[in-house]
Amino acid sequence: MSIAAPPLHDDALERLLGDVAISVRSQHRILSVTDQAIAVGDAGLSLVYVLDGDIHLPAGTPLPEHLASGDALLVSGKRALTIHVPAGSGVLISHLNWADSAAHLADLLPDSAWIHHFDELEPAAAALAQHMGSDDAVDHGRGDLVICRMMATTLLQSVIRAWSRLGCAPQGWPSATGDPFLERVIDAVRSDPGRDWTVESMAALSALSRSVFAERFRIAFGRSPAQHVAEVRMRAARALLMDGRGVSEVSRELGYGSDEGFSRAFRRHTGMTPSSWRSRGSLASV
Repeated sequence: MSIAAPPLHDDALERLLGDVAISVRSQHRILSVTDQAIAVGDAGLSLVYVLDGDIHLPAGTPLPEHLASGDALLVSGKRALTIHVPAGSGVLISHLNWADSAAHLADLLPDSAWIHHFDELEPAAAALAQHMGSDDAVDHGRGDLVICRMMATTLLQSVIRAWSRLGCAPQGWPSATGDPFLERVIDAVRSDPGRDWTVESMAALSALSRSVFAERFRIAFGRSPAQHVAEVRMRAARALLMDGRGVSEVSRELGYGSDEGFSRAFRRHTGMTPSSWRSRGSLASV
């Protein structure tokens, strides 16, 4: 008996899940004895898993009013929100950073995604979450930090897979555009953000004329090719600095002519200096 090849969507999803690489900024298992308001997504990617009871989500958003035990919430960091944890409820909250190799995945995720009955859709990952964030889950050695990262990676992969397979993803996802000519350029810029990218060089790579490429790109992304390159470089810069790389090293790697020019661009995008961002990353990444 022959086995049918998996759909193209499944192939793309498997590649995306295989690209997931993160570090853990902080992870907390909260068993609330009083009502609490907790900010998530305020400094990057956050995962919330409801261990017991329920949590309440902000009104006036596309989010449901509450999530119950066994539900999961992903907040990509594009827009922060505050969750309310009533007394008697329990949640696992993981604050994560994308690794440099996976920074491009940030563009493919929604502002927020919630999965009702995650524990039924992904029982193995849900069982794993029950043991994450507790004092007895790790022994605070270096090897345990690696295990902590692996557990968080598995949980994130499972949340993304469940969200996709519930039909919540946009048509054509996880392609950024559904346009193979533009996808070729997106992949190349992501792979080598420090290259001297011009509209002409990107148009040549896409096999389109300069004017057709620029117009098609703006329609697909709502910004110019040059603005996209700047965004990719800043995303890579944040990840590299978070990993402890020096400002001058990052500046050269990303193709800036001077540290001063890089610092100005970085501050314009983040509101922080590169050295301040680097210091912040050194506090909690594992």
